[in-house]
Amino acid sequence: MPTSRTLHILVGTVTNTAEYVAQAIELDCADLVDHIEVRLMDDLGPSVFSAGALYIICTSTFGEGDVPDNARALYDALDRPGLRLDGVRYGVIALGDSVYPQTFCNGGRRFDERLASLGAQRVGERLCLDASTEREPEARGAAWCRTWLAEALA
Repeated sequence: MPTSRTLHILVGTVTNTAEYVAQAIELDCADLVDHIEVRLMDDLGPSVFSAGALYIICTSTFGEGDVPDNARALYDALDRPGLRLDGVRYGVIALGDSVYPQTFCNGGRRFDERLASLGAQRVGERLCLDASTEREPEARGAAWCRTWLAEALA
């Protein structure tokens, strides 16, 4: 059970779409939690994660299935020997383009796998937003988050 009703949204982005999705969540879901904090992953390290808190990783995919440049340092830092994230609960919004099926939404998938390997617990299903077909990623992300928060806070 979360110790606070703050939602932390950590954003990895290249073209700002992931940031726009996070901002839409901040506006649309403010009535469901006490506070929503949106932070770009630039200069973040593993200490950003606290047991008992709720996180959403909202990240695009870059290049050949990598995490965006602004998320690289955090992603790499999560590979530190002995690091554990037990008690951290998170959800994932992964952005990608299905024109590239081999790497579709890999940025989010990579974070998901890394956090799970460290003992963090994913709540609910990962949301994959497709740049080729999704016309309103912000609205879809906010709708997903409302459902996700209901599960995470239950």
